[in-house]
Amino acid sequence: MPALVAIRHNPVLKALYERLVNNGKPKKVAIVAVMRKLLILSYGVLKSEKPFDINYQMAD
Repeated sequence: MPALVAIRHNPVLKALYERLVNNGKPKKVAIVAVMRKLLILSYGVLKSEKPFDINYQMAD
């Protein structure tokens, strides 16, 4: 599952996952939130035709 790999290796998505779990969300709900964020990021990269920039500030 790409979301699990992203949680391990992408600091932005890892922070999102940890924040949700620390706020009391079940782990599966947090994983689905990471899946959705990963989908949104992927779509943005495809739409803009620019490489992913980890320093880009995205609104939550």
